[in-house]
Amino acid sequence: MRRLVLCLIAFCSFLAAGPRGVEILWDRYGVAHVYAKDAEGLFFGYGYAQMQSHANLILKLYGESRGRASEYWGDKNLDNDRWVLTNDVPERGLEWYRRQTPEFRRYLDAFAAGMNEYAARHPEAIDPQRRVVLPITGADPLIHVHRIVHFTYISSRSRVVIAATGKNPALDPLGSNAWAIAPAHTAAGHTMMLMNPHLPWMDWYTYYEAHLVAPGLNLYGASQIGFPVLRFVFTDYLGFTQTVNNIDGSDLYRLTLRDGGYVFDGQVRNFETSSKTIKIRQPDGSMKEEQLTIRRSVHGPVVWDKDGMTLALRTAGLDRPFLLEQYWKMQTAHTLAEYQAQLRRLEVPTFNITYGDRDGHVMYMFNGTLPHRKAGDLAYWAGVVPGDTSETLWTSVHTYDELPKVVDPPTGWVQNTNDPPWSATYPLVLDPTKFPAYTAGRNYSFRSMRSIRMLTENPKMSFDDLTRLKLSTRLELADRILGDLIAAARQSDSIEAKAAAAVLQTWDRQAENDSRGALLFQIFADKFLANSQRNFAVLQDYREPLTTPRGLADPAAAVRMLEQAAIETRNLYGSLDAPWGDFMRIHRGATDLPGNGAPGALGAFRVLQYAPASSATRSAVFGDTFVALVEFTSPPHARVLLSYGNSSQPGSPHAEDQLPLLSRKQMRSAWRERKDVEANLESRDEF
Repeated sequence: MRRLVLCLIAFCSFLAAGPRGVEILWDRYGVAHVYAKDAEGLFFGYGYAQMQSHANLILKLYGESRGRASEYWGDKNLDNDRWVLTNDVPERGLEWYRRQTPEFRRYLDAFAAGMNEYAARHPEAIDPQRRVVLPITGADPLIHVHRIVHFTYISSRSRVVIAATGKNPALDPLGSNAWAIAPAHTAAGHTMMLMNPHLPWMDWYTYYEAHLVAPGLNLYGASQIGFPVLRFVFTDYLGFTQTVNNIDGSDLYRLTLRDGGYVFDGQVRNFETSSKTIKIRQPDGSMKEEQLTIRRSVHGPVVWDKDGMTLALRTAGLDRPFLLEQYWKMQTAHTLAEYQAQLRRLEVPTFNITYGDRDGHVMYMFNGTLPHRKAGDLAYWAGVVPGDTSETLWTSVHTYDELPKVVDPPTGWVQNTNDPPWSATYPLVLDPTKFPAYTAGRNYSFRSMRSIRMLTENPKMSFDDLTRLKLSTRLELADRILGDLIAAARQSDSIEAKAAAAVLQTWDRQAENDSRGALLFQIFADKFLANSQRNFAVLQDYREPLTTPRGLADPAAAVRMLEQAAIETRNLYGSLDAPWGDFMRIHRGATDLPGNGAPGALGAFRVLQYAPASSATRSAVFGDTFVALVEFTSPPHARVLLSYGNSSQPGSPHAEDQLPLLSRKQMRSAWRERKDVEANLESRDEF
């Protein structure tokens, strides 16, 4: 029955494939500039463009989101399919598709139709193993977004494993930088913004840059592939960007089992049960079937039942199907009031959202569906909570007015770097004691402190300043401890520590391609930060991000760490002052270049993280993805970069073509005027 429904949706999507007057101009960096006579045409062109650039990866992701990856590609996908089906992602996504407004459902159909049009025109460009996912339906992008947002960002299999076993399976770090600066604090008197998500350079995290133009619309930005709307965007009127806020929008409940059911408020309740069939493709092409039995308590589905522990998962926001429509209406708003009217809906269940506009307004919001809980702090709810009492069972979420936000602060700027909302501007205007203790923590990263420092030290920022500061690789952690460390090492009896101190004394405290001393400092910092609460002389105070934490609690212990770091550095890199970029590389495909930027934990604002390797040389795998620096002149202008390029298709010239710019710390102009696009034209498609 579900297959029939999907086929009917695909047929409707085919009928929606009729929009004409759509033109895609491809620039020399593989960015699609979609011109259409209406919004429906934009969605069609955007779907076509995404498939041209990422067809194989999108089809993989959509197959996973359907919960049919095992049927398509074998049993290595079983964990994914069990997770997706246990949480009813495909069924709920299909129901959400039916509940969309007729207008937005047409947009989803048009997006899918554009994808199918590309597949029909270019079947040779698609991996035969991925074609099984075709045709794409109008429900597919919504199902996929539902999986990624609700059951990867908010609730994830990794979190369940950690909670149940106490073992951390090397979670991917999720991070970003966001600034919005009001005209009174810019050199030219225009609002400026920084959009800078940091994610792994792979799979569903992959960003896609695009430019969408129709009567009354001129949208430039990016989103993860497979998403039918932009999530990082600026227009002639406004812009907004997002950072992961780790809002606690889900909880794991430990159930007490009894008599085939579970205990709740002193009574035994029966589980609601259902069964789903997972088809599993075998190496010879035949199919095997697995019956997945799903039990649900009053909290939600059972997601763990091993070693005497049974956990049920409750996720907020599952009653809110209009997150994509909210994003669309946010980016097509013209004023702060129109934008806030969309934010107020709280259909988007997570993410810090930072905003700026041409009228001079700036805004930060700790956005999401935050459960309204009776008690407990963030640490309590981040673990496993008792599931045998209604005292822990939340049934509502906080309203828009109850969530932390900052609008047009006296400081003239807002920022977020995945830190708690209290540091949205400085001096602080948000008081965490005015919000429930489970809202957010109070510790900031050194990247956050670096962000605040650069904003406070540049009260009249030019666009060139914005560019320079965005690309800063200076390490805030070094500024907090290096003076004390060098002094202590010089007074010690350790020859190795004194040699290391000499290198660190001349080091520029940056992670540039040619920085000498950064490799040594990173190895030392890994040791020092392993127990930072004990190692700093002055501990962090959330009210003083520019001065705390700092210093060495035990200089002798720090010297011993430095001595060991020096030995390891010499053994690994051959010398204490080897250039950072000789071993931290931007290596992808046939490209191999010196790297710059460092992990945010060291206090770098320019974030690149390098994969562990068996040799000394490491390759960037995480960090700067899409970057946009925007100034709201009339019309706005921007510099942009998509680090790894705008295509993942085999043989595409745009899979690695921006990596040299990344290595040289350069950015591109965002071409929003048609004359500029045509001056940099690579090819054209018309429909």
